[in-house]
Amino acid sequence: MSGSDPGKLISKADNLTTLSLTRWSADWESATRLYEQAANGFRVSKDYENAKLAFEKASKGREMLSSPWDAAKSMESAAALAKELRNWTEVIDFYRKASELYMQCDRPQFASDSLAKAARAVEDALPSDAIKLYSDACVLLEDDRKEQMALDLYHAVTNIYVKLEKYTDAVAFLLKLGLAADKCNATNSQCKAYLSAVIVYLYAHDLKQAEKCYNDCSQIDAFLRSDQNRFAGKLLSAYKEGDVEEIKRVAQSRSITNLDSVVNIFYHLHCCFWTCMCLSYNNVKDSIIKLARKLPTGDVAAFKTNAAIGEGEALDENDLK
Repeated sequence: MSGSDPGKLISKADNLTTLSLTRWSADWESATRLYEQAANGFRVSKDYENAKLAFEKASKGREMLSSPWDAAKSMESAAALAKELRNWTEVIDFYRKASELYMQCDRPQFASDSLAKAARAVEDALPSDAIKLYSDACVLLEDDRKEQMALDLYHAVTNIYVKLEKYTDAVAFLLKLGLAADKCNATNSQCKAYLSAVIVYLYAHDLKQAEKCYNDCSQIDAFLRSDQNRFAGKLLSAYKEGDVEEIKRVAQSRSITNLDSVVNIFYHLHCCFWTCMCLSYNNVKDSIIKLARKLPTGDVAAFKTNAAIGEGEALDENDLK
């Protein structure tokens, strides 16, 4: 049977699921095996469109057989083929369906992983959709109290917002990252997230918001006592003095280089199946570093003449949510 024509296998499977005067019930077990064989046959021959359709049918079959785990796996296979075909709408739909099926199995980590795969696939073509997918993936992990696995996803969202030059939104997600890191006692990641937020504001040439962000985050004891806090303070002081050379010197320091180690360790320590996802995010970690290396932007001298900025407002907990 394995050497049979995939098209004939699909036809036979369809017949087994079609009710008629002589067939009063569908034989989903036999049909699903045929759909899976056909899907693999089409995939081997690189007929991705038909392979995708066959995996969709196989997924439906597994659902009918009350096997959501296997249904999710088939749906992910269909999504991967939709990616090969650059059908981004189907990529999103299929991975979302797979995520829902994993949740039926009470496997939120795999459900989140499916959404993250979808986000990564459409990140360049549909950045707004990718942001939504990454955000939903984070929610699933946080609801499962697996915040440590969501940190790189927050970085991925930040990276997209930076590419889109939506710096306020980028900061918002860095602050969310900091809050998630705090919940899983990842102090180093938390402090680096807050330093990154200050850097993004400075890159956007918004010293007032950079200082407010710094002052707000400094209300958190872990950040107040950190090397990242001292580094951010030096950077802000250089801006207020209008010292371009000092800004450049500080921006080239080791504290900036070390920003690339914020989160990857968590994947290797907590969940081996996330290793492949880590490889996908290699371009995410250095987005803030690249911004820092370009400092200063704009007219720094203007900050010195307008340096009488009020003391930072008291921390609003909503700023870090």
